[in-house]
Amino acid sequence: MSTAQGGSPGRAETRTATVPRPERSGPASGDRRPVRWAAFSLVALLCLVLASLLTGTGSTPPARAWDYLWGDPSARADAQLRLAVMDVRLPRTLAAILVGLCLGTAGCLLQAATRNPLAETGLLGVNSGAAFAVVLGLTFFHASSSGALLVWALLGGMAASAVVLLLAASGRAAGSPLRLVLAGSALSATFHGLTSYVLLGTQSTFDTYRYWTIGSLAGVETGQLVPLVPLVLLGLLTAGCCVRPLAALGLGDDGARSLGHHPGRIRVVVAVAVSLLAGCAVAVAGPIAFLGLLAPYAARALVGASTGAQLVLSALIAADVMILADILARIVIRPWETPVSVLLAFVGGPLLIWIARSSRLSTAGATA
Repeated sequence: MSTAQGGSPGRAETRTATVPRPERSGPASGDRRPVRWAAFSLVALLCLVLASLLTGTGSTPPARAWDYLWGDPSARADAQLRLAVMDVRLPRTLAAILVGLCLGTAGCLLQAATRNPLAETGLLGVNSGAAFAVVLGLTFFHASSSGALLVWALLGGMAASAVVLLLAASGRAAGSPLRLVLAGSALSATFHGLTSYVLLGTQSTFDTYRYWTIGSLAGVETGQLVPLVPLVLLGLLTAGCCVRPLAALGLGDDGARSLGHHPGRIRVVVAVAVSLLAGCAVAVAGPIAFLGLLAPYAARALVGASTGAQLVLSALIAADVMILADILARIVIRPWETPVSVLLAFVGGPLLIWIARSSRLSTAGATA
């Protein structure tokens, strides 16, 4: 009897200890969600790339472009078809991917670093600095070719970001998000004024500048993109290295310091990465508004507060949207072309108003 009584509690304790099991419906499903959305965005990107190669403003039918891509001998022998697919559509498709990756990643970095869900790349003065440099190149150095404008835009965007970093790094509140935003806004206003002053006396410069500043991928060549690839890769690598520090920064500056991070240094590194990425994007396509703001917001809504998942998905979503906008730009008023920035503004403006009125805005900048 005593043995049975002694064994029963043991079995009860054994049963009690083995009953709890790890829940798989909570964190595990949350861990799979970023992978699913990333895979969906990647598949969508591949489909959009194919659609971009098949679609154009000219008279080349999609069926003939498909035959060329599929390796049909008669299609490959058509010089005009090769020109349309390989020399016109392929470069602007690659440019759309590059610009989307740059703006999506830069916007996500900036929103996480400043804890401001409405932050975008224009806050660091990249767009205004690039525009001023393009005007200087057109007016005083006769830089009329697309390659020369690309170089001037890249140098101007990088120089403007460097000045913003220097201004934000001085004083007791060095590297604070408020100081970065104020320095970027002040410098942007200064560059806008200088740009307008130079344009007032040069009509020819204004005509070329107006075409560049409207934001378009028309006329992009593959040779223009190759020199930017190392800069883009460096910016993406820097962004990847910032994932853990940005996650700590999402807890607040004091929380980041308690985990061994320096908030000011984190924001400086983020600003350098944003400058590289946004400078390359502006150099290729001109100022593109809203994309660097909306893609991170959409990524945050889909995958939650994981900084790394937000970064990857934001880049993919921005690339998808950029290619889709470029495809629509070719067919909306065919045989003419609509600037990509105009289409993005039509979509981005109402969405920005909706986001600003959303009750989730106060928590949208949080990271995990």
